[in-house]
Amino acid sequence: MKIAVITGASSGMGWEAAIQTARRFPKIDQIWLIARRMERLEELEQKLDVPVRKIEADLLKTEDRDRIKQALDMEKPQVKLLINAAGFGKIGKVGSLKLSDETGMVCLNCEALCAVTHMVFPYMPESSRIMQFASSAAFLPQPKFAIYAATKSFVLSYSRALACELRKKRIYVTAVCPGPVKTEFFDIAETTGKIPLYKQLAMADPKKVVDLAFRDTMCGKAVSVYGPLMKAFHILCKILPHGLLLKVMEII
Repeated sequence: MKIAVITGASSGMGWEAAIQTARRFPKIDQIWLIARRMERLEELEQKLDVPVRKIEADLLKTEDRDRIKQALDMEKPQVKLLINAAGFGKIGKVGSLKLSDETGMVCLNCEALCAVTHMVFPYMPESSRIMQFASSAAFLPQPKFAIYAATKSFVLSYSRALACELRKKRIYVTAVCPGPVKTEFFDIAETTGKIPLYKQLAMADPKKVVDLAFRDTMCGKAVSVYGPLMKAFHILCKILPHGLLLKVMEII
């Protein structure tokens, strides 16, 4: 049985990735949708034309991750596509956020992503794809978004190294690094602060971001960056001192 596994499928980029997976990969036998909110997974299932396995799981909980591993061990599917889209961020200075939020970002954005990748990888045949949702925040430290940006830098670094390790096995890994995207992500992020105006003006359409991510991963690209503004930002972060860029961001 050929399947796709998508975490964070109840909203945002994971939701959109599930819709596009169903449309782009008609030969997939089943999509495994993983998220905490079963009612949202049931709603998403109605929008898909392929069989779905809904797994209600909190990836911060070891016992829930163990249930996913047990399901994989029992079914022994061919995972042709893994999309790690689960994650969250909170705006605020370090120490001003709740400790559970600060550590939770690290545990979900980094630890859980690694855990899911580790447990799924043994079931991935040649020509499979892994899409890891990072962020353009990975390119530069982000004051008042420090922990989130640091977690996404981890995802980017991890994904690029993984892409090198798996290339000979013809398993392709893409780190998806969009700028701000119009999803529920910022509904959660802004419970503790407001995003800067320049980020509000740069909001992207999730459908277009995911569409490019799929095209880039099918081309074997290690990094997918959506839009001319974020592509320019990516280049600036490579050639200019980060200290200078941080001062400019403070002024803006």
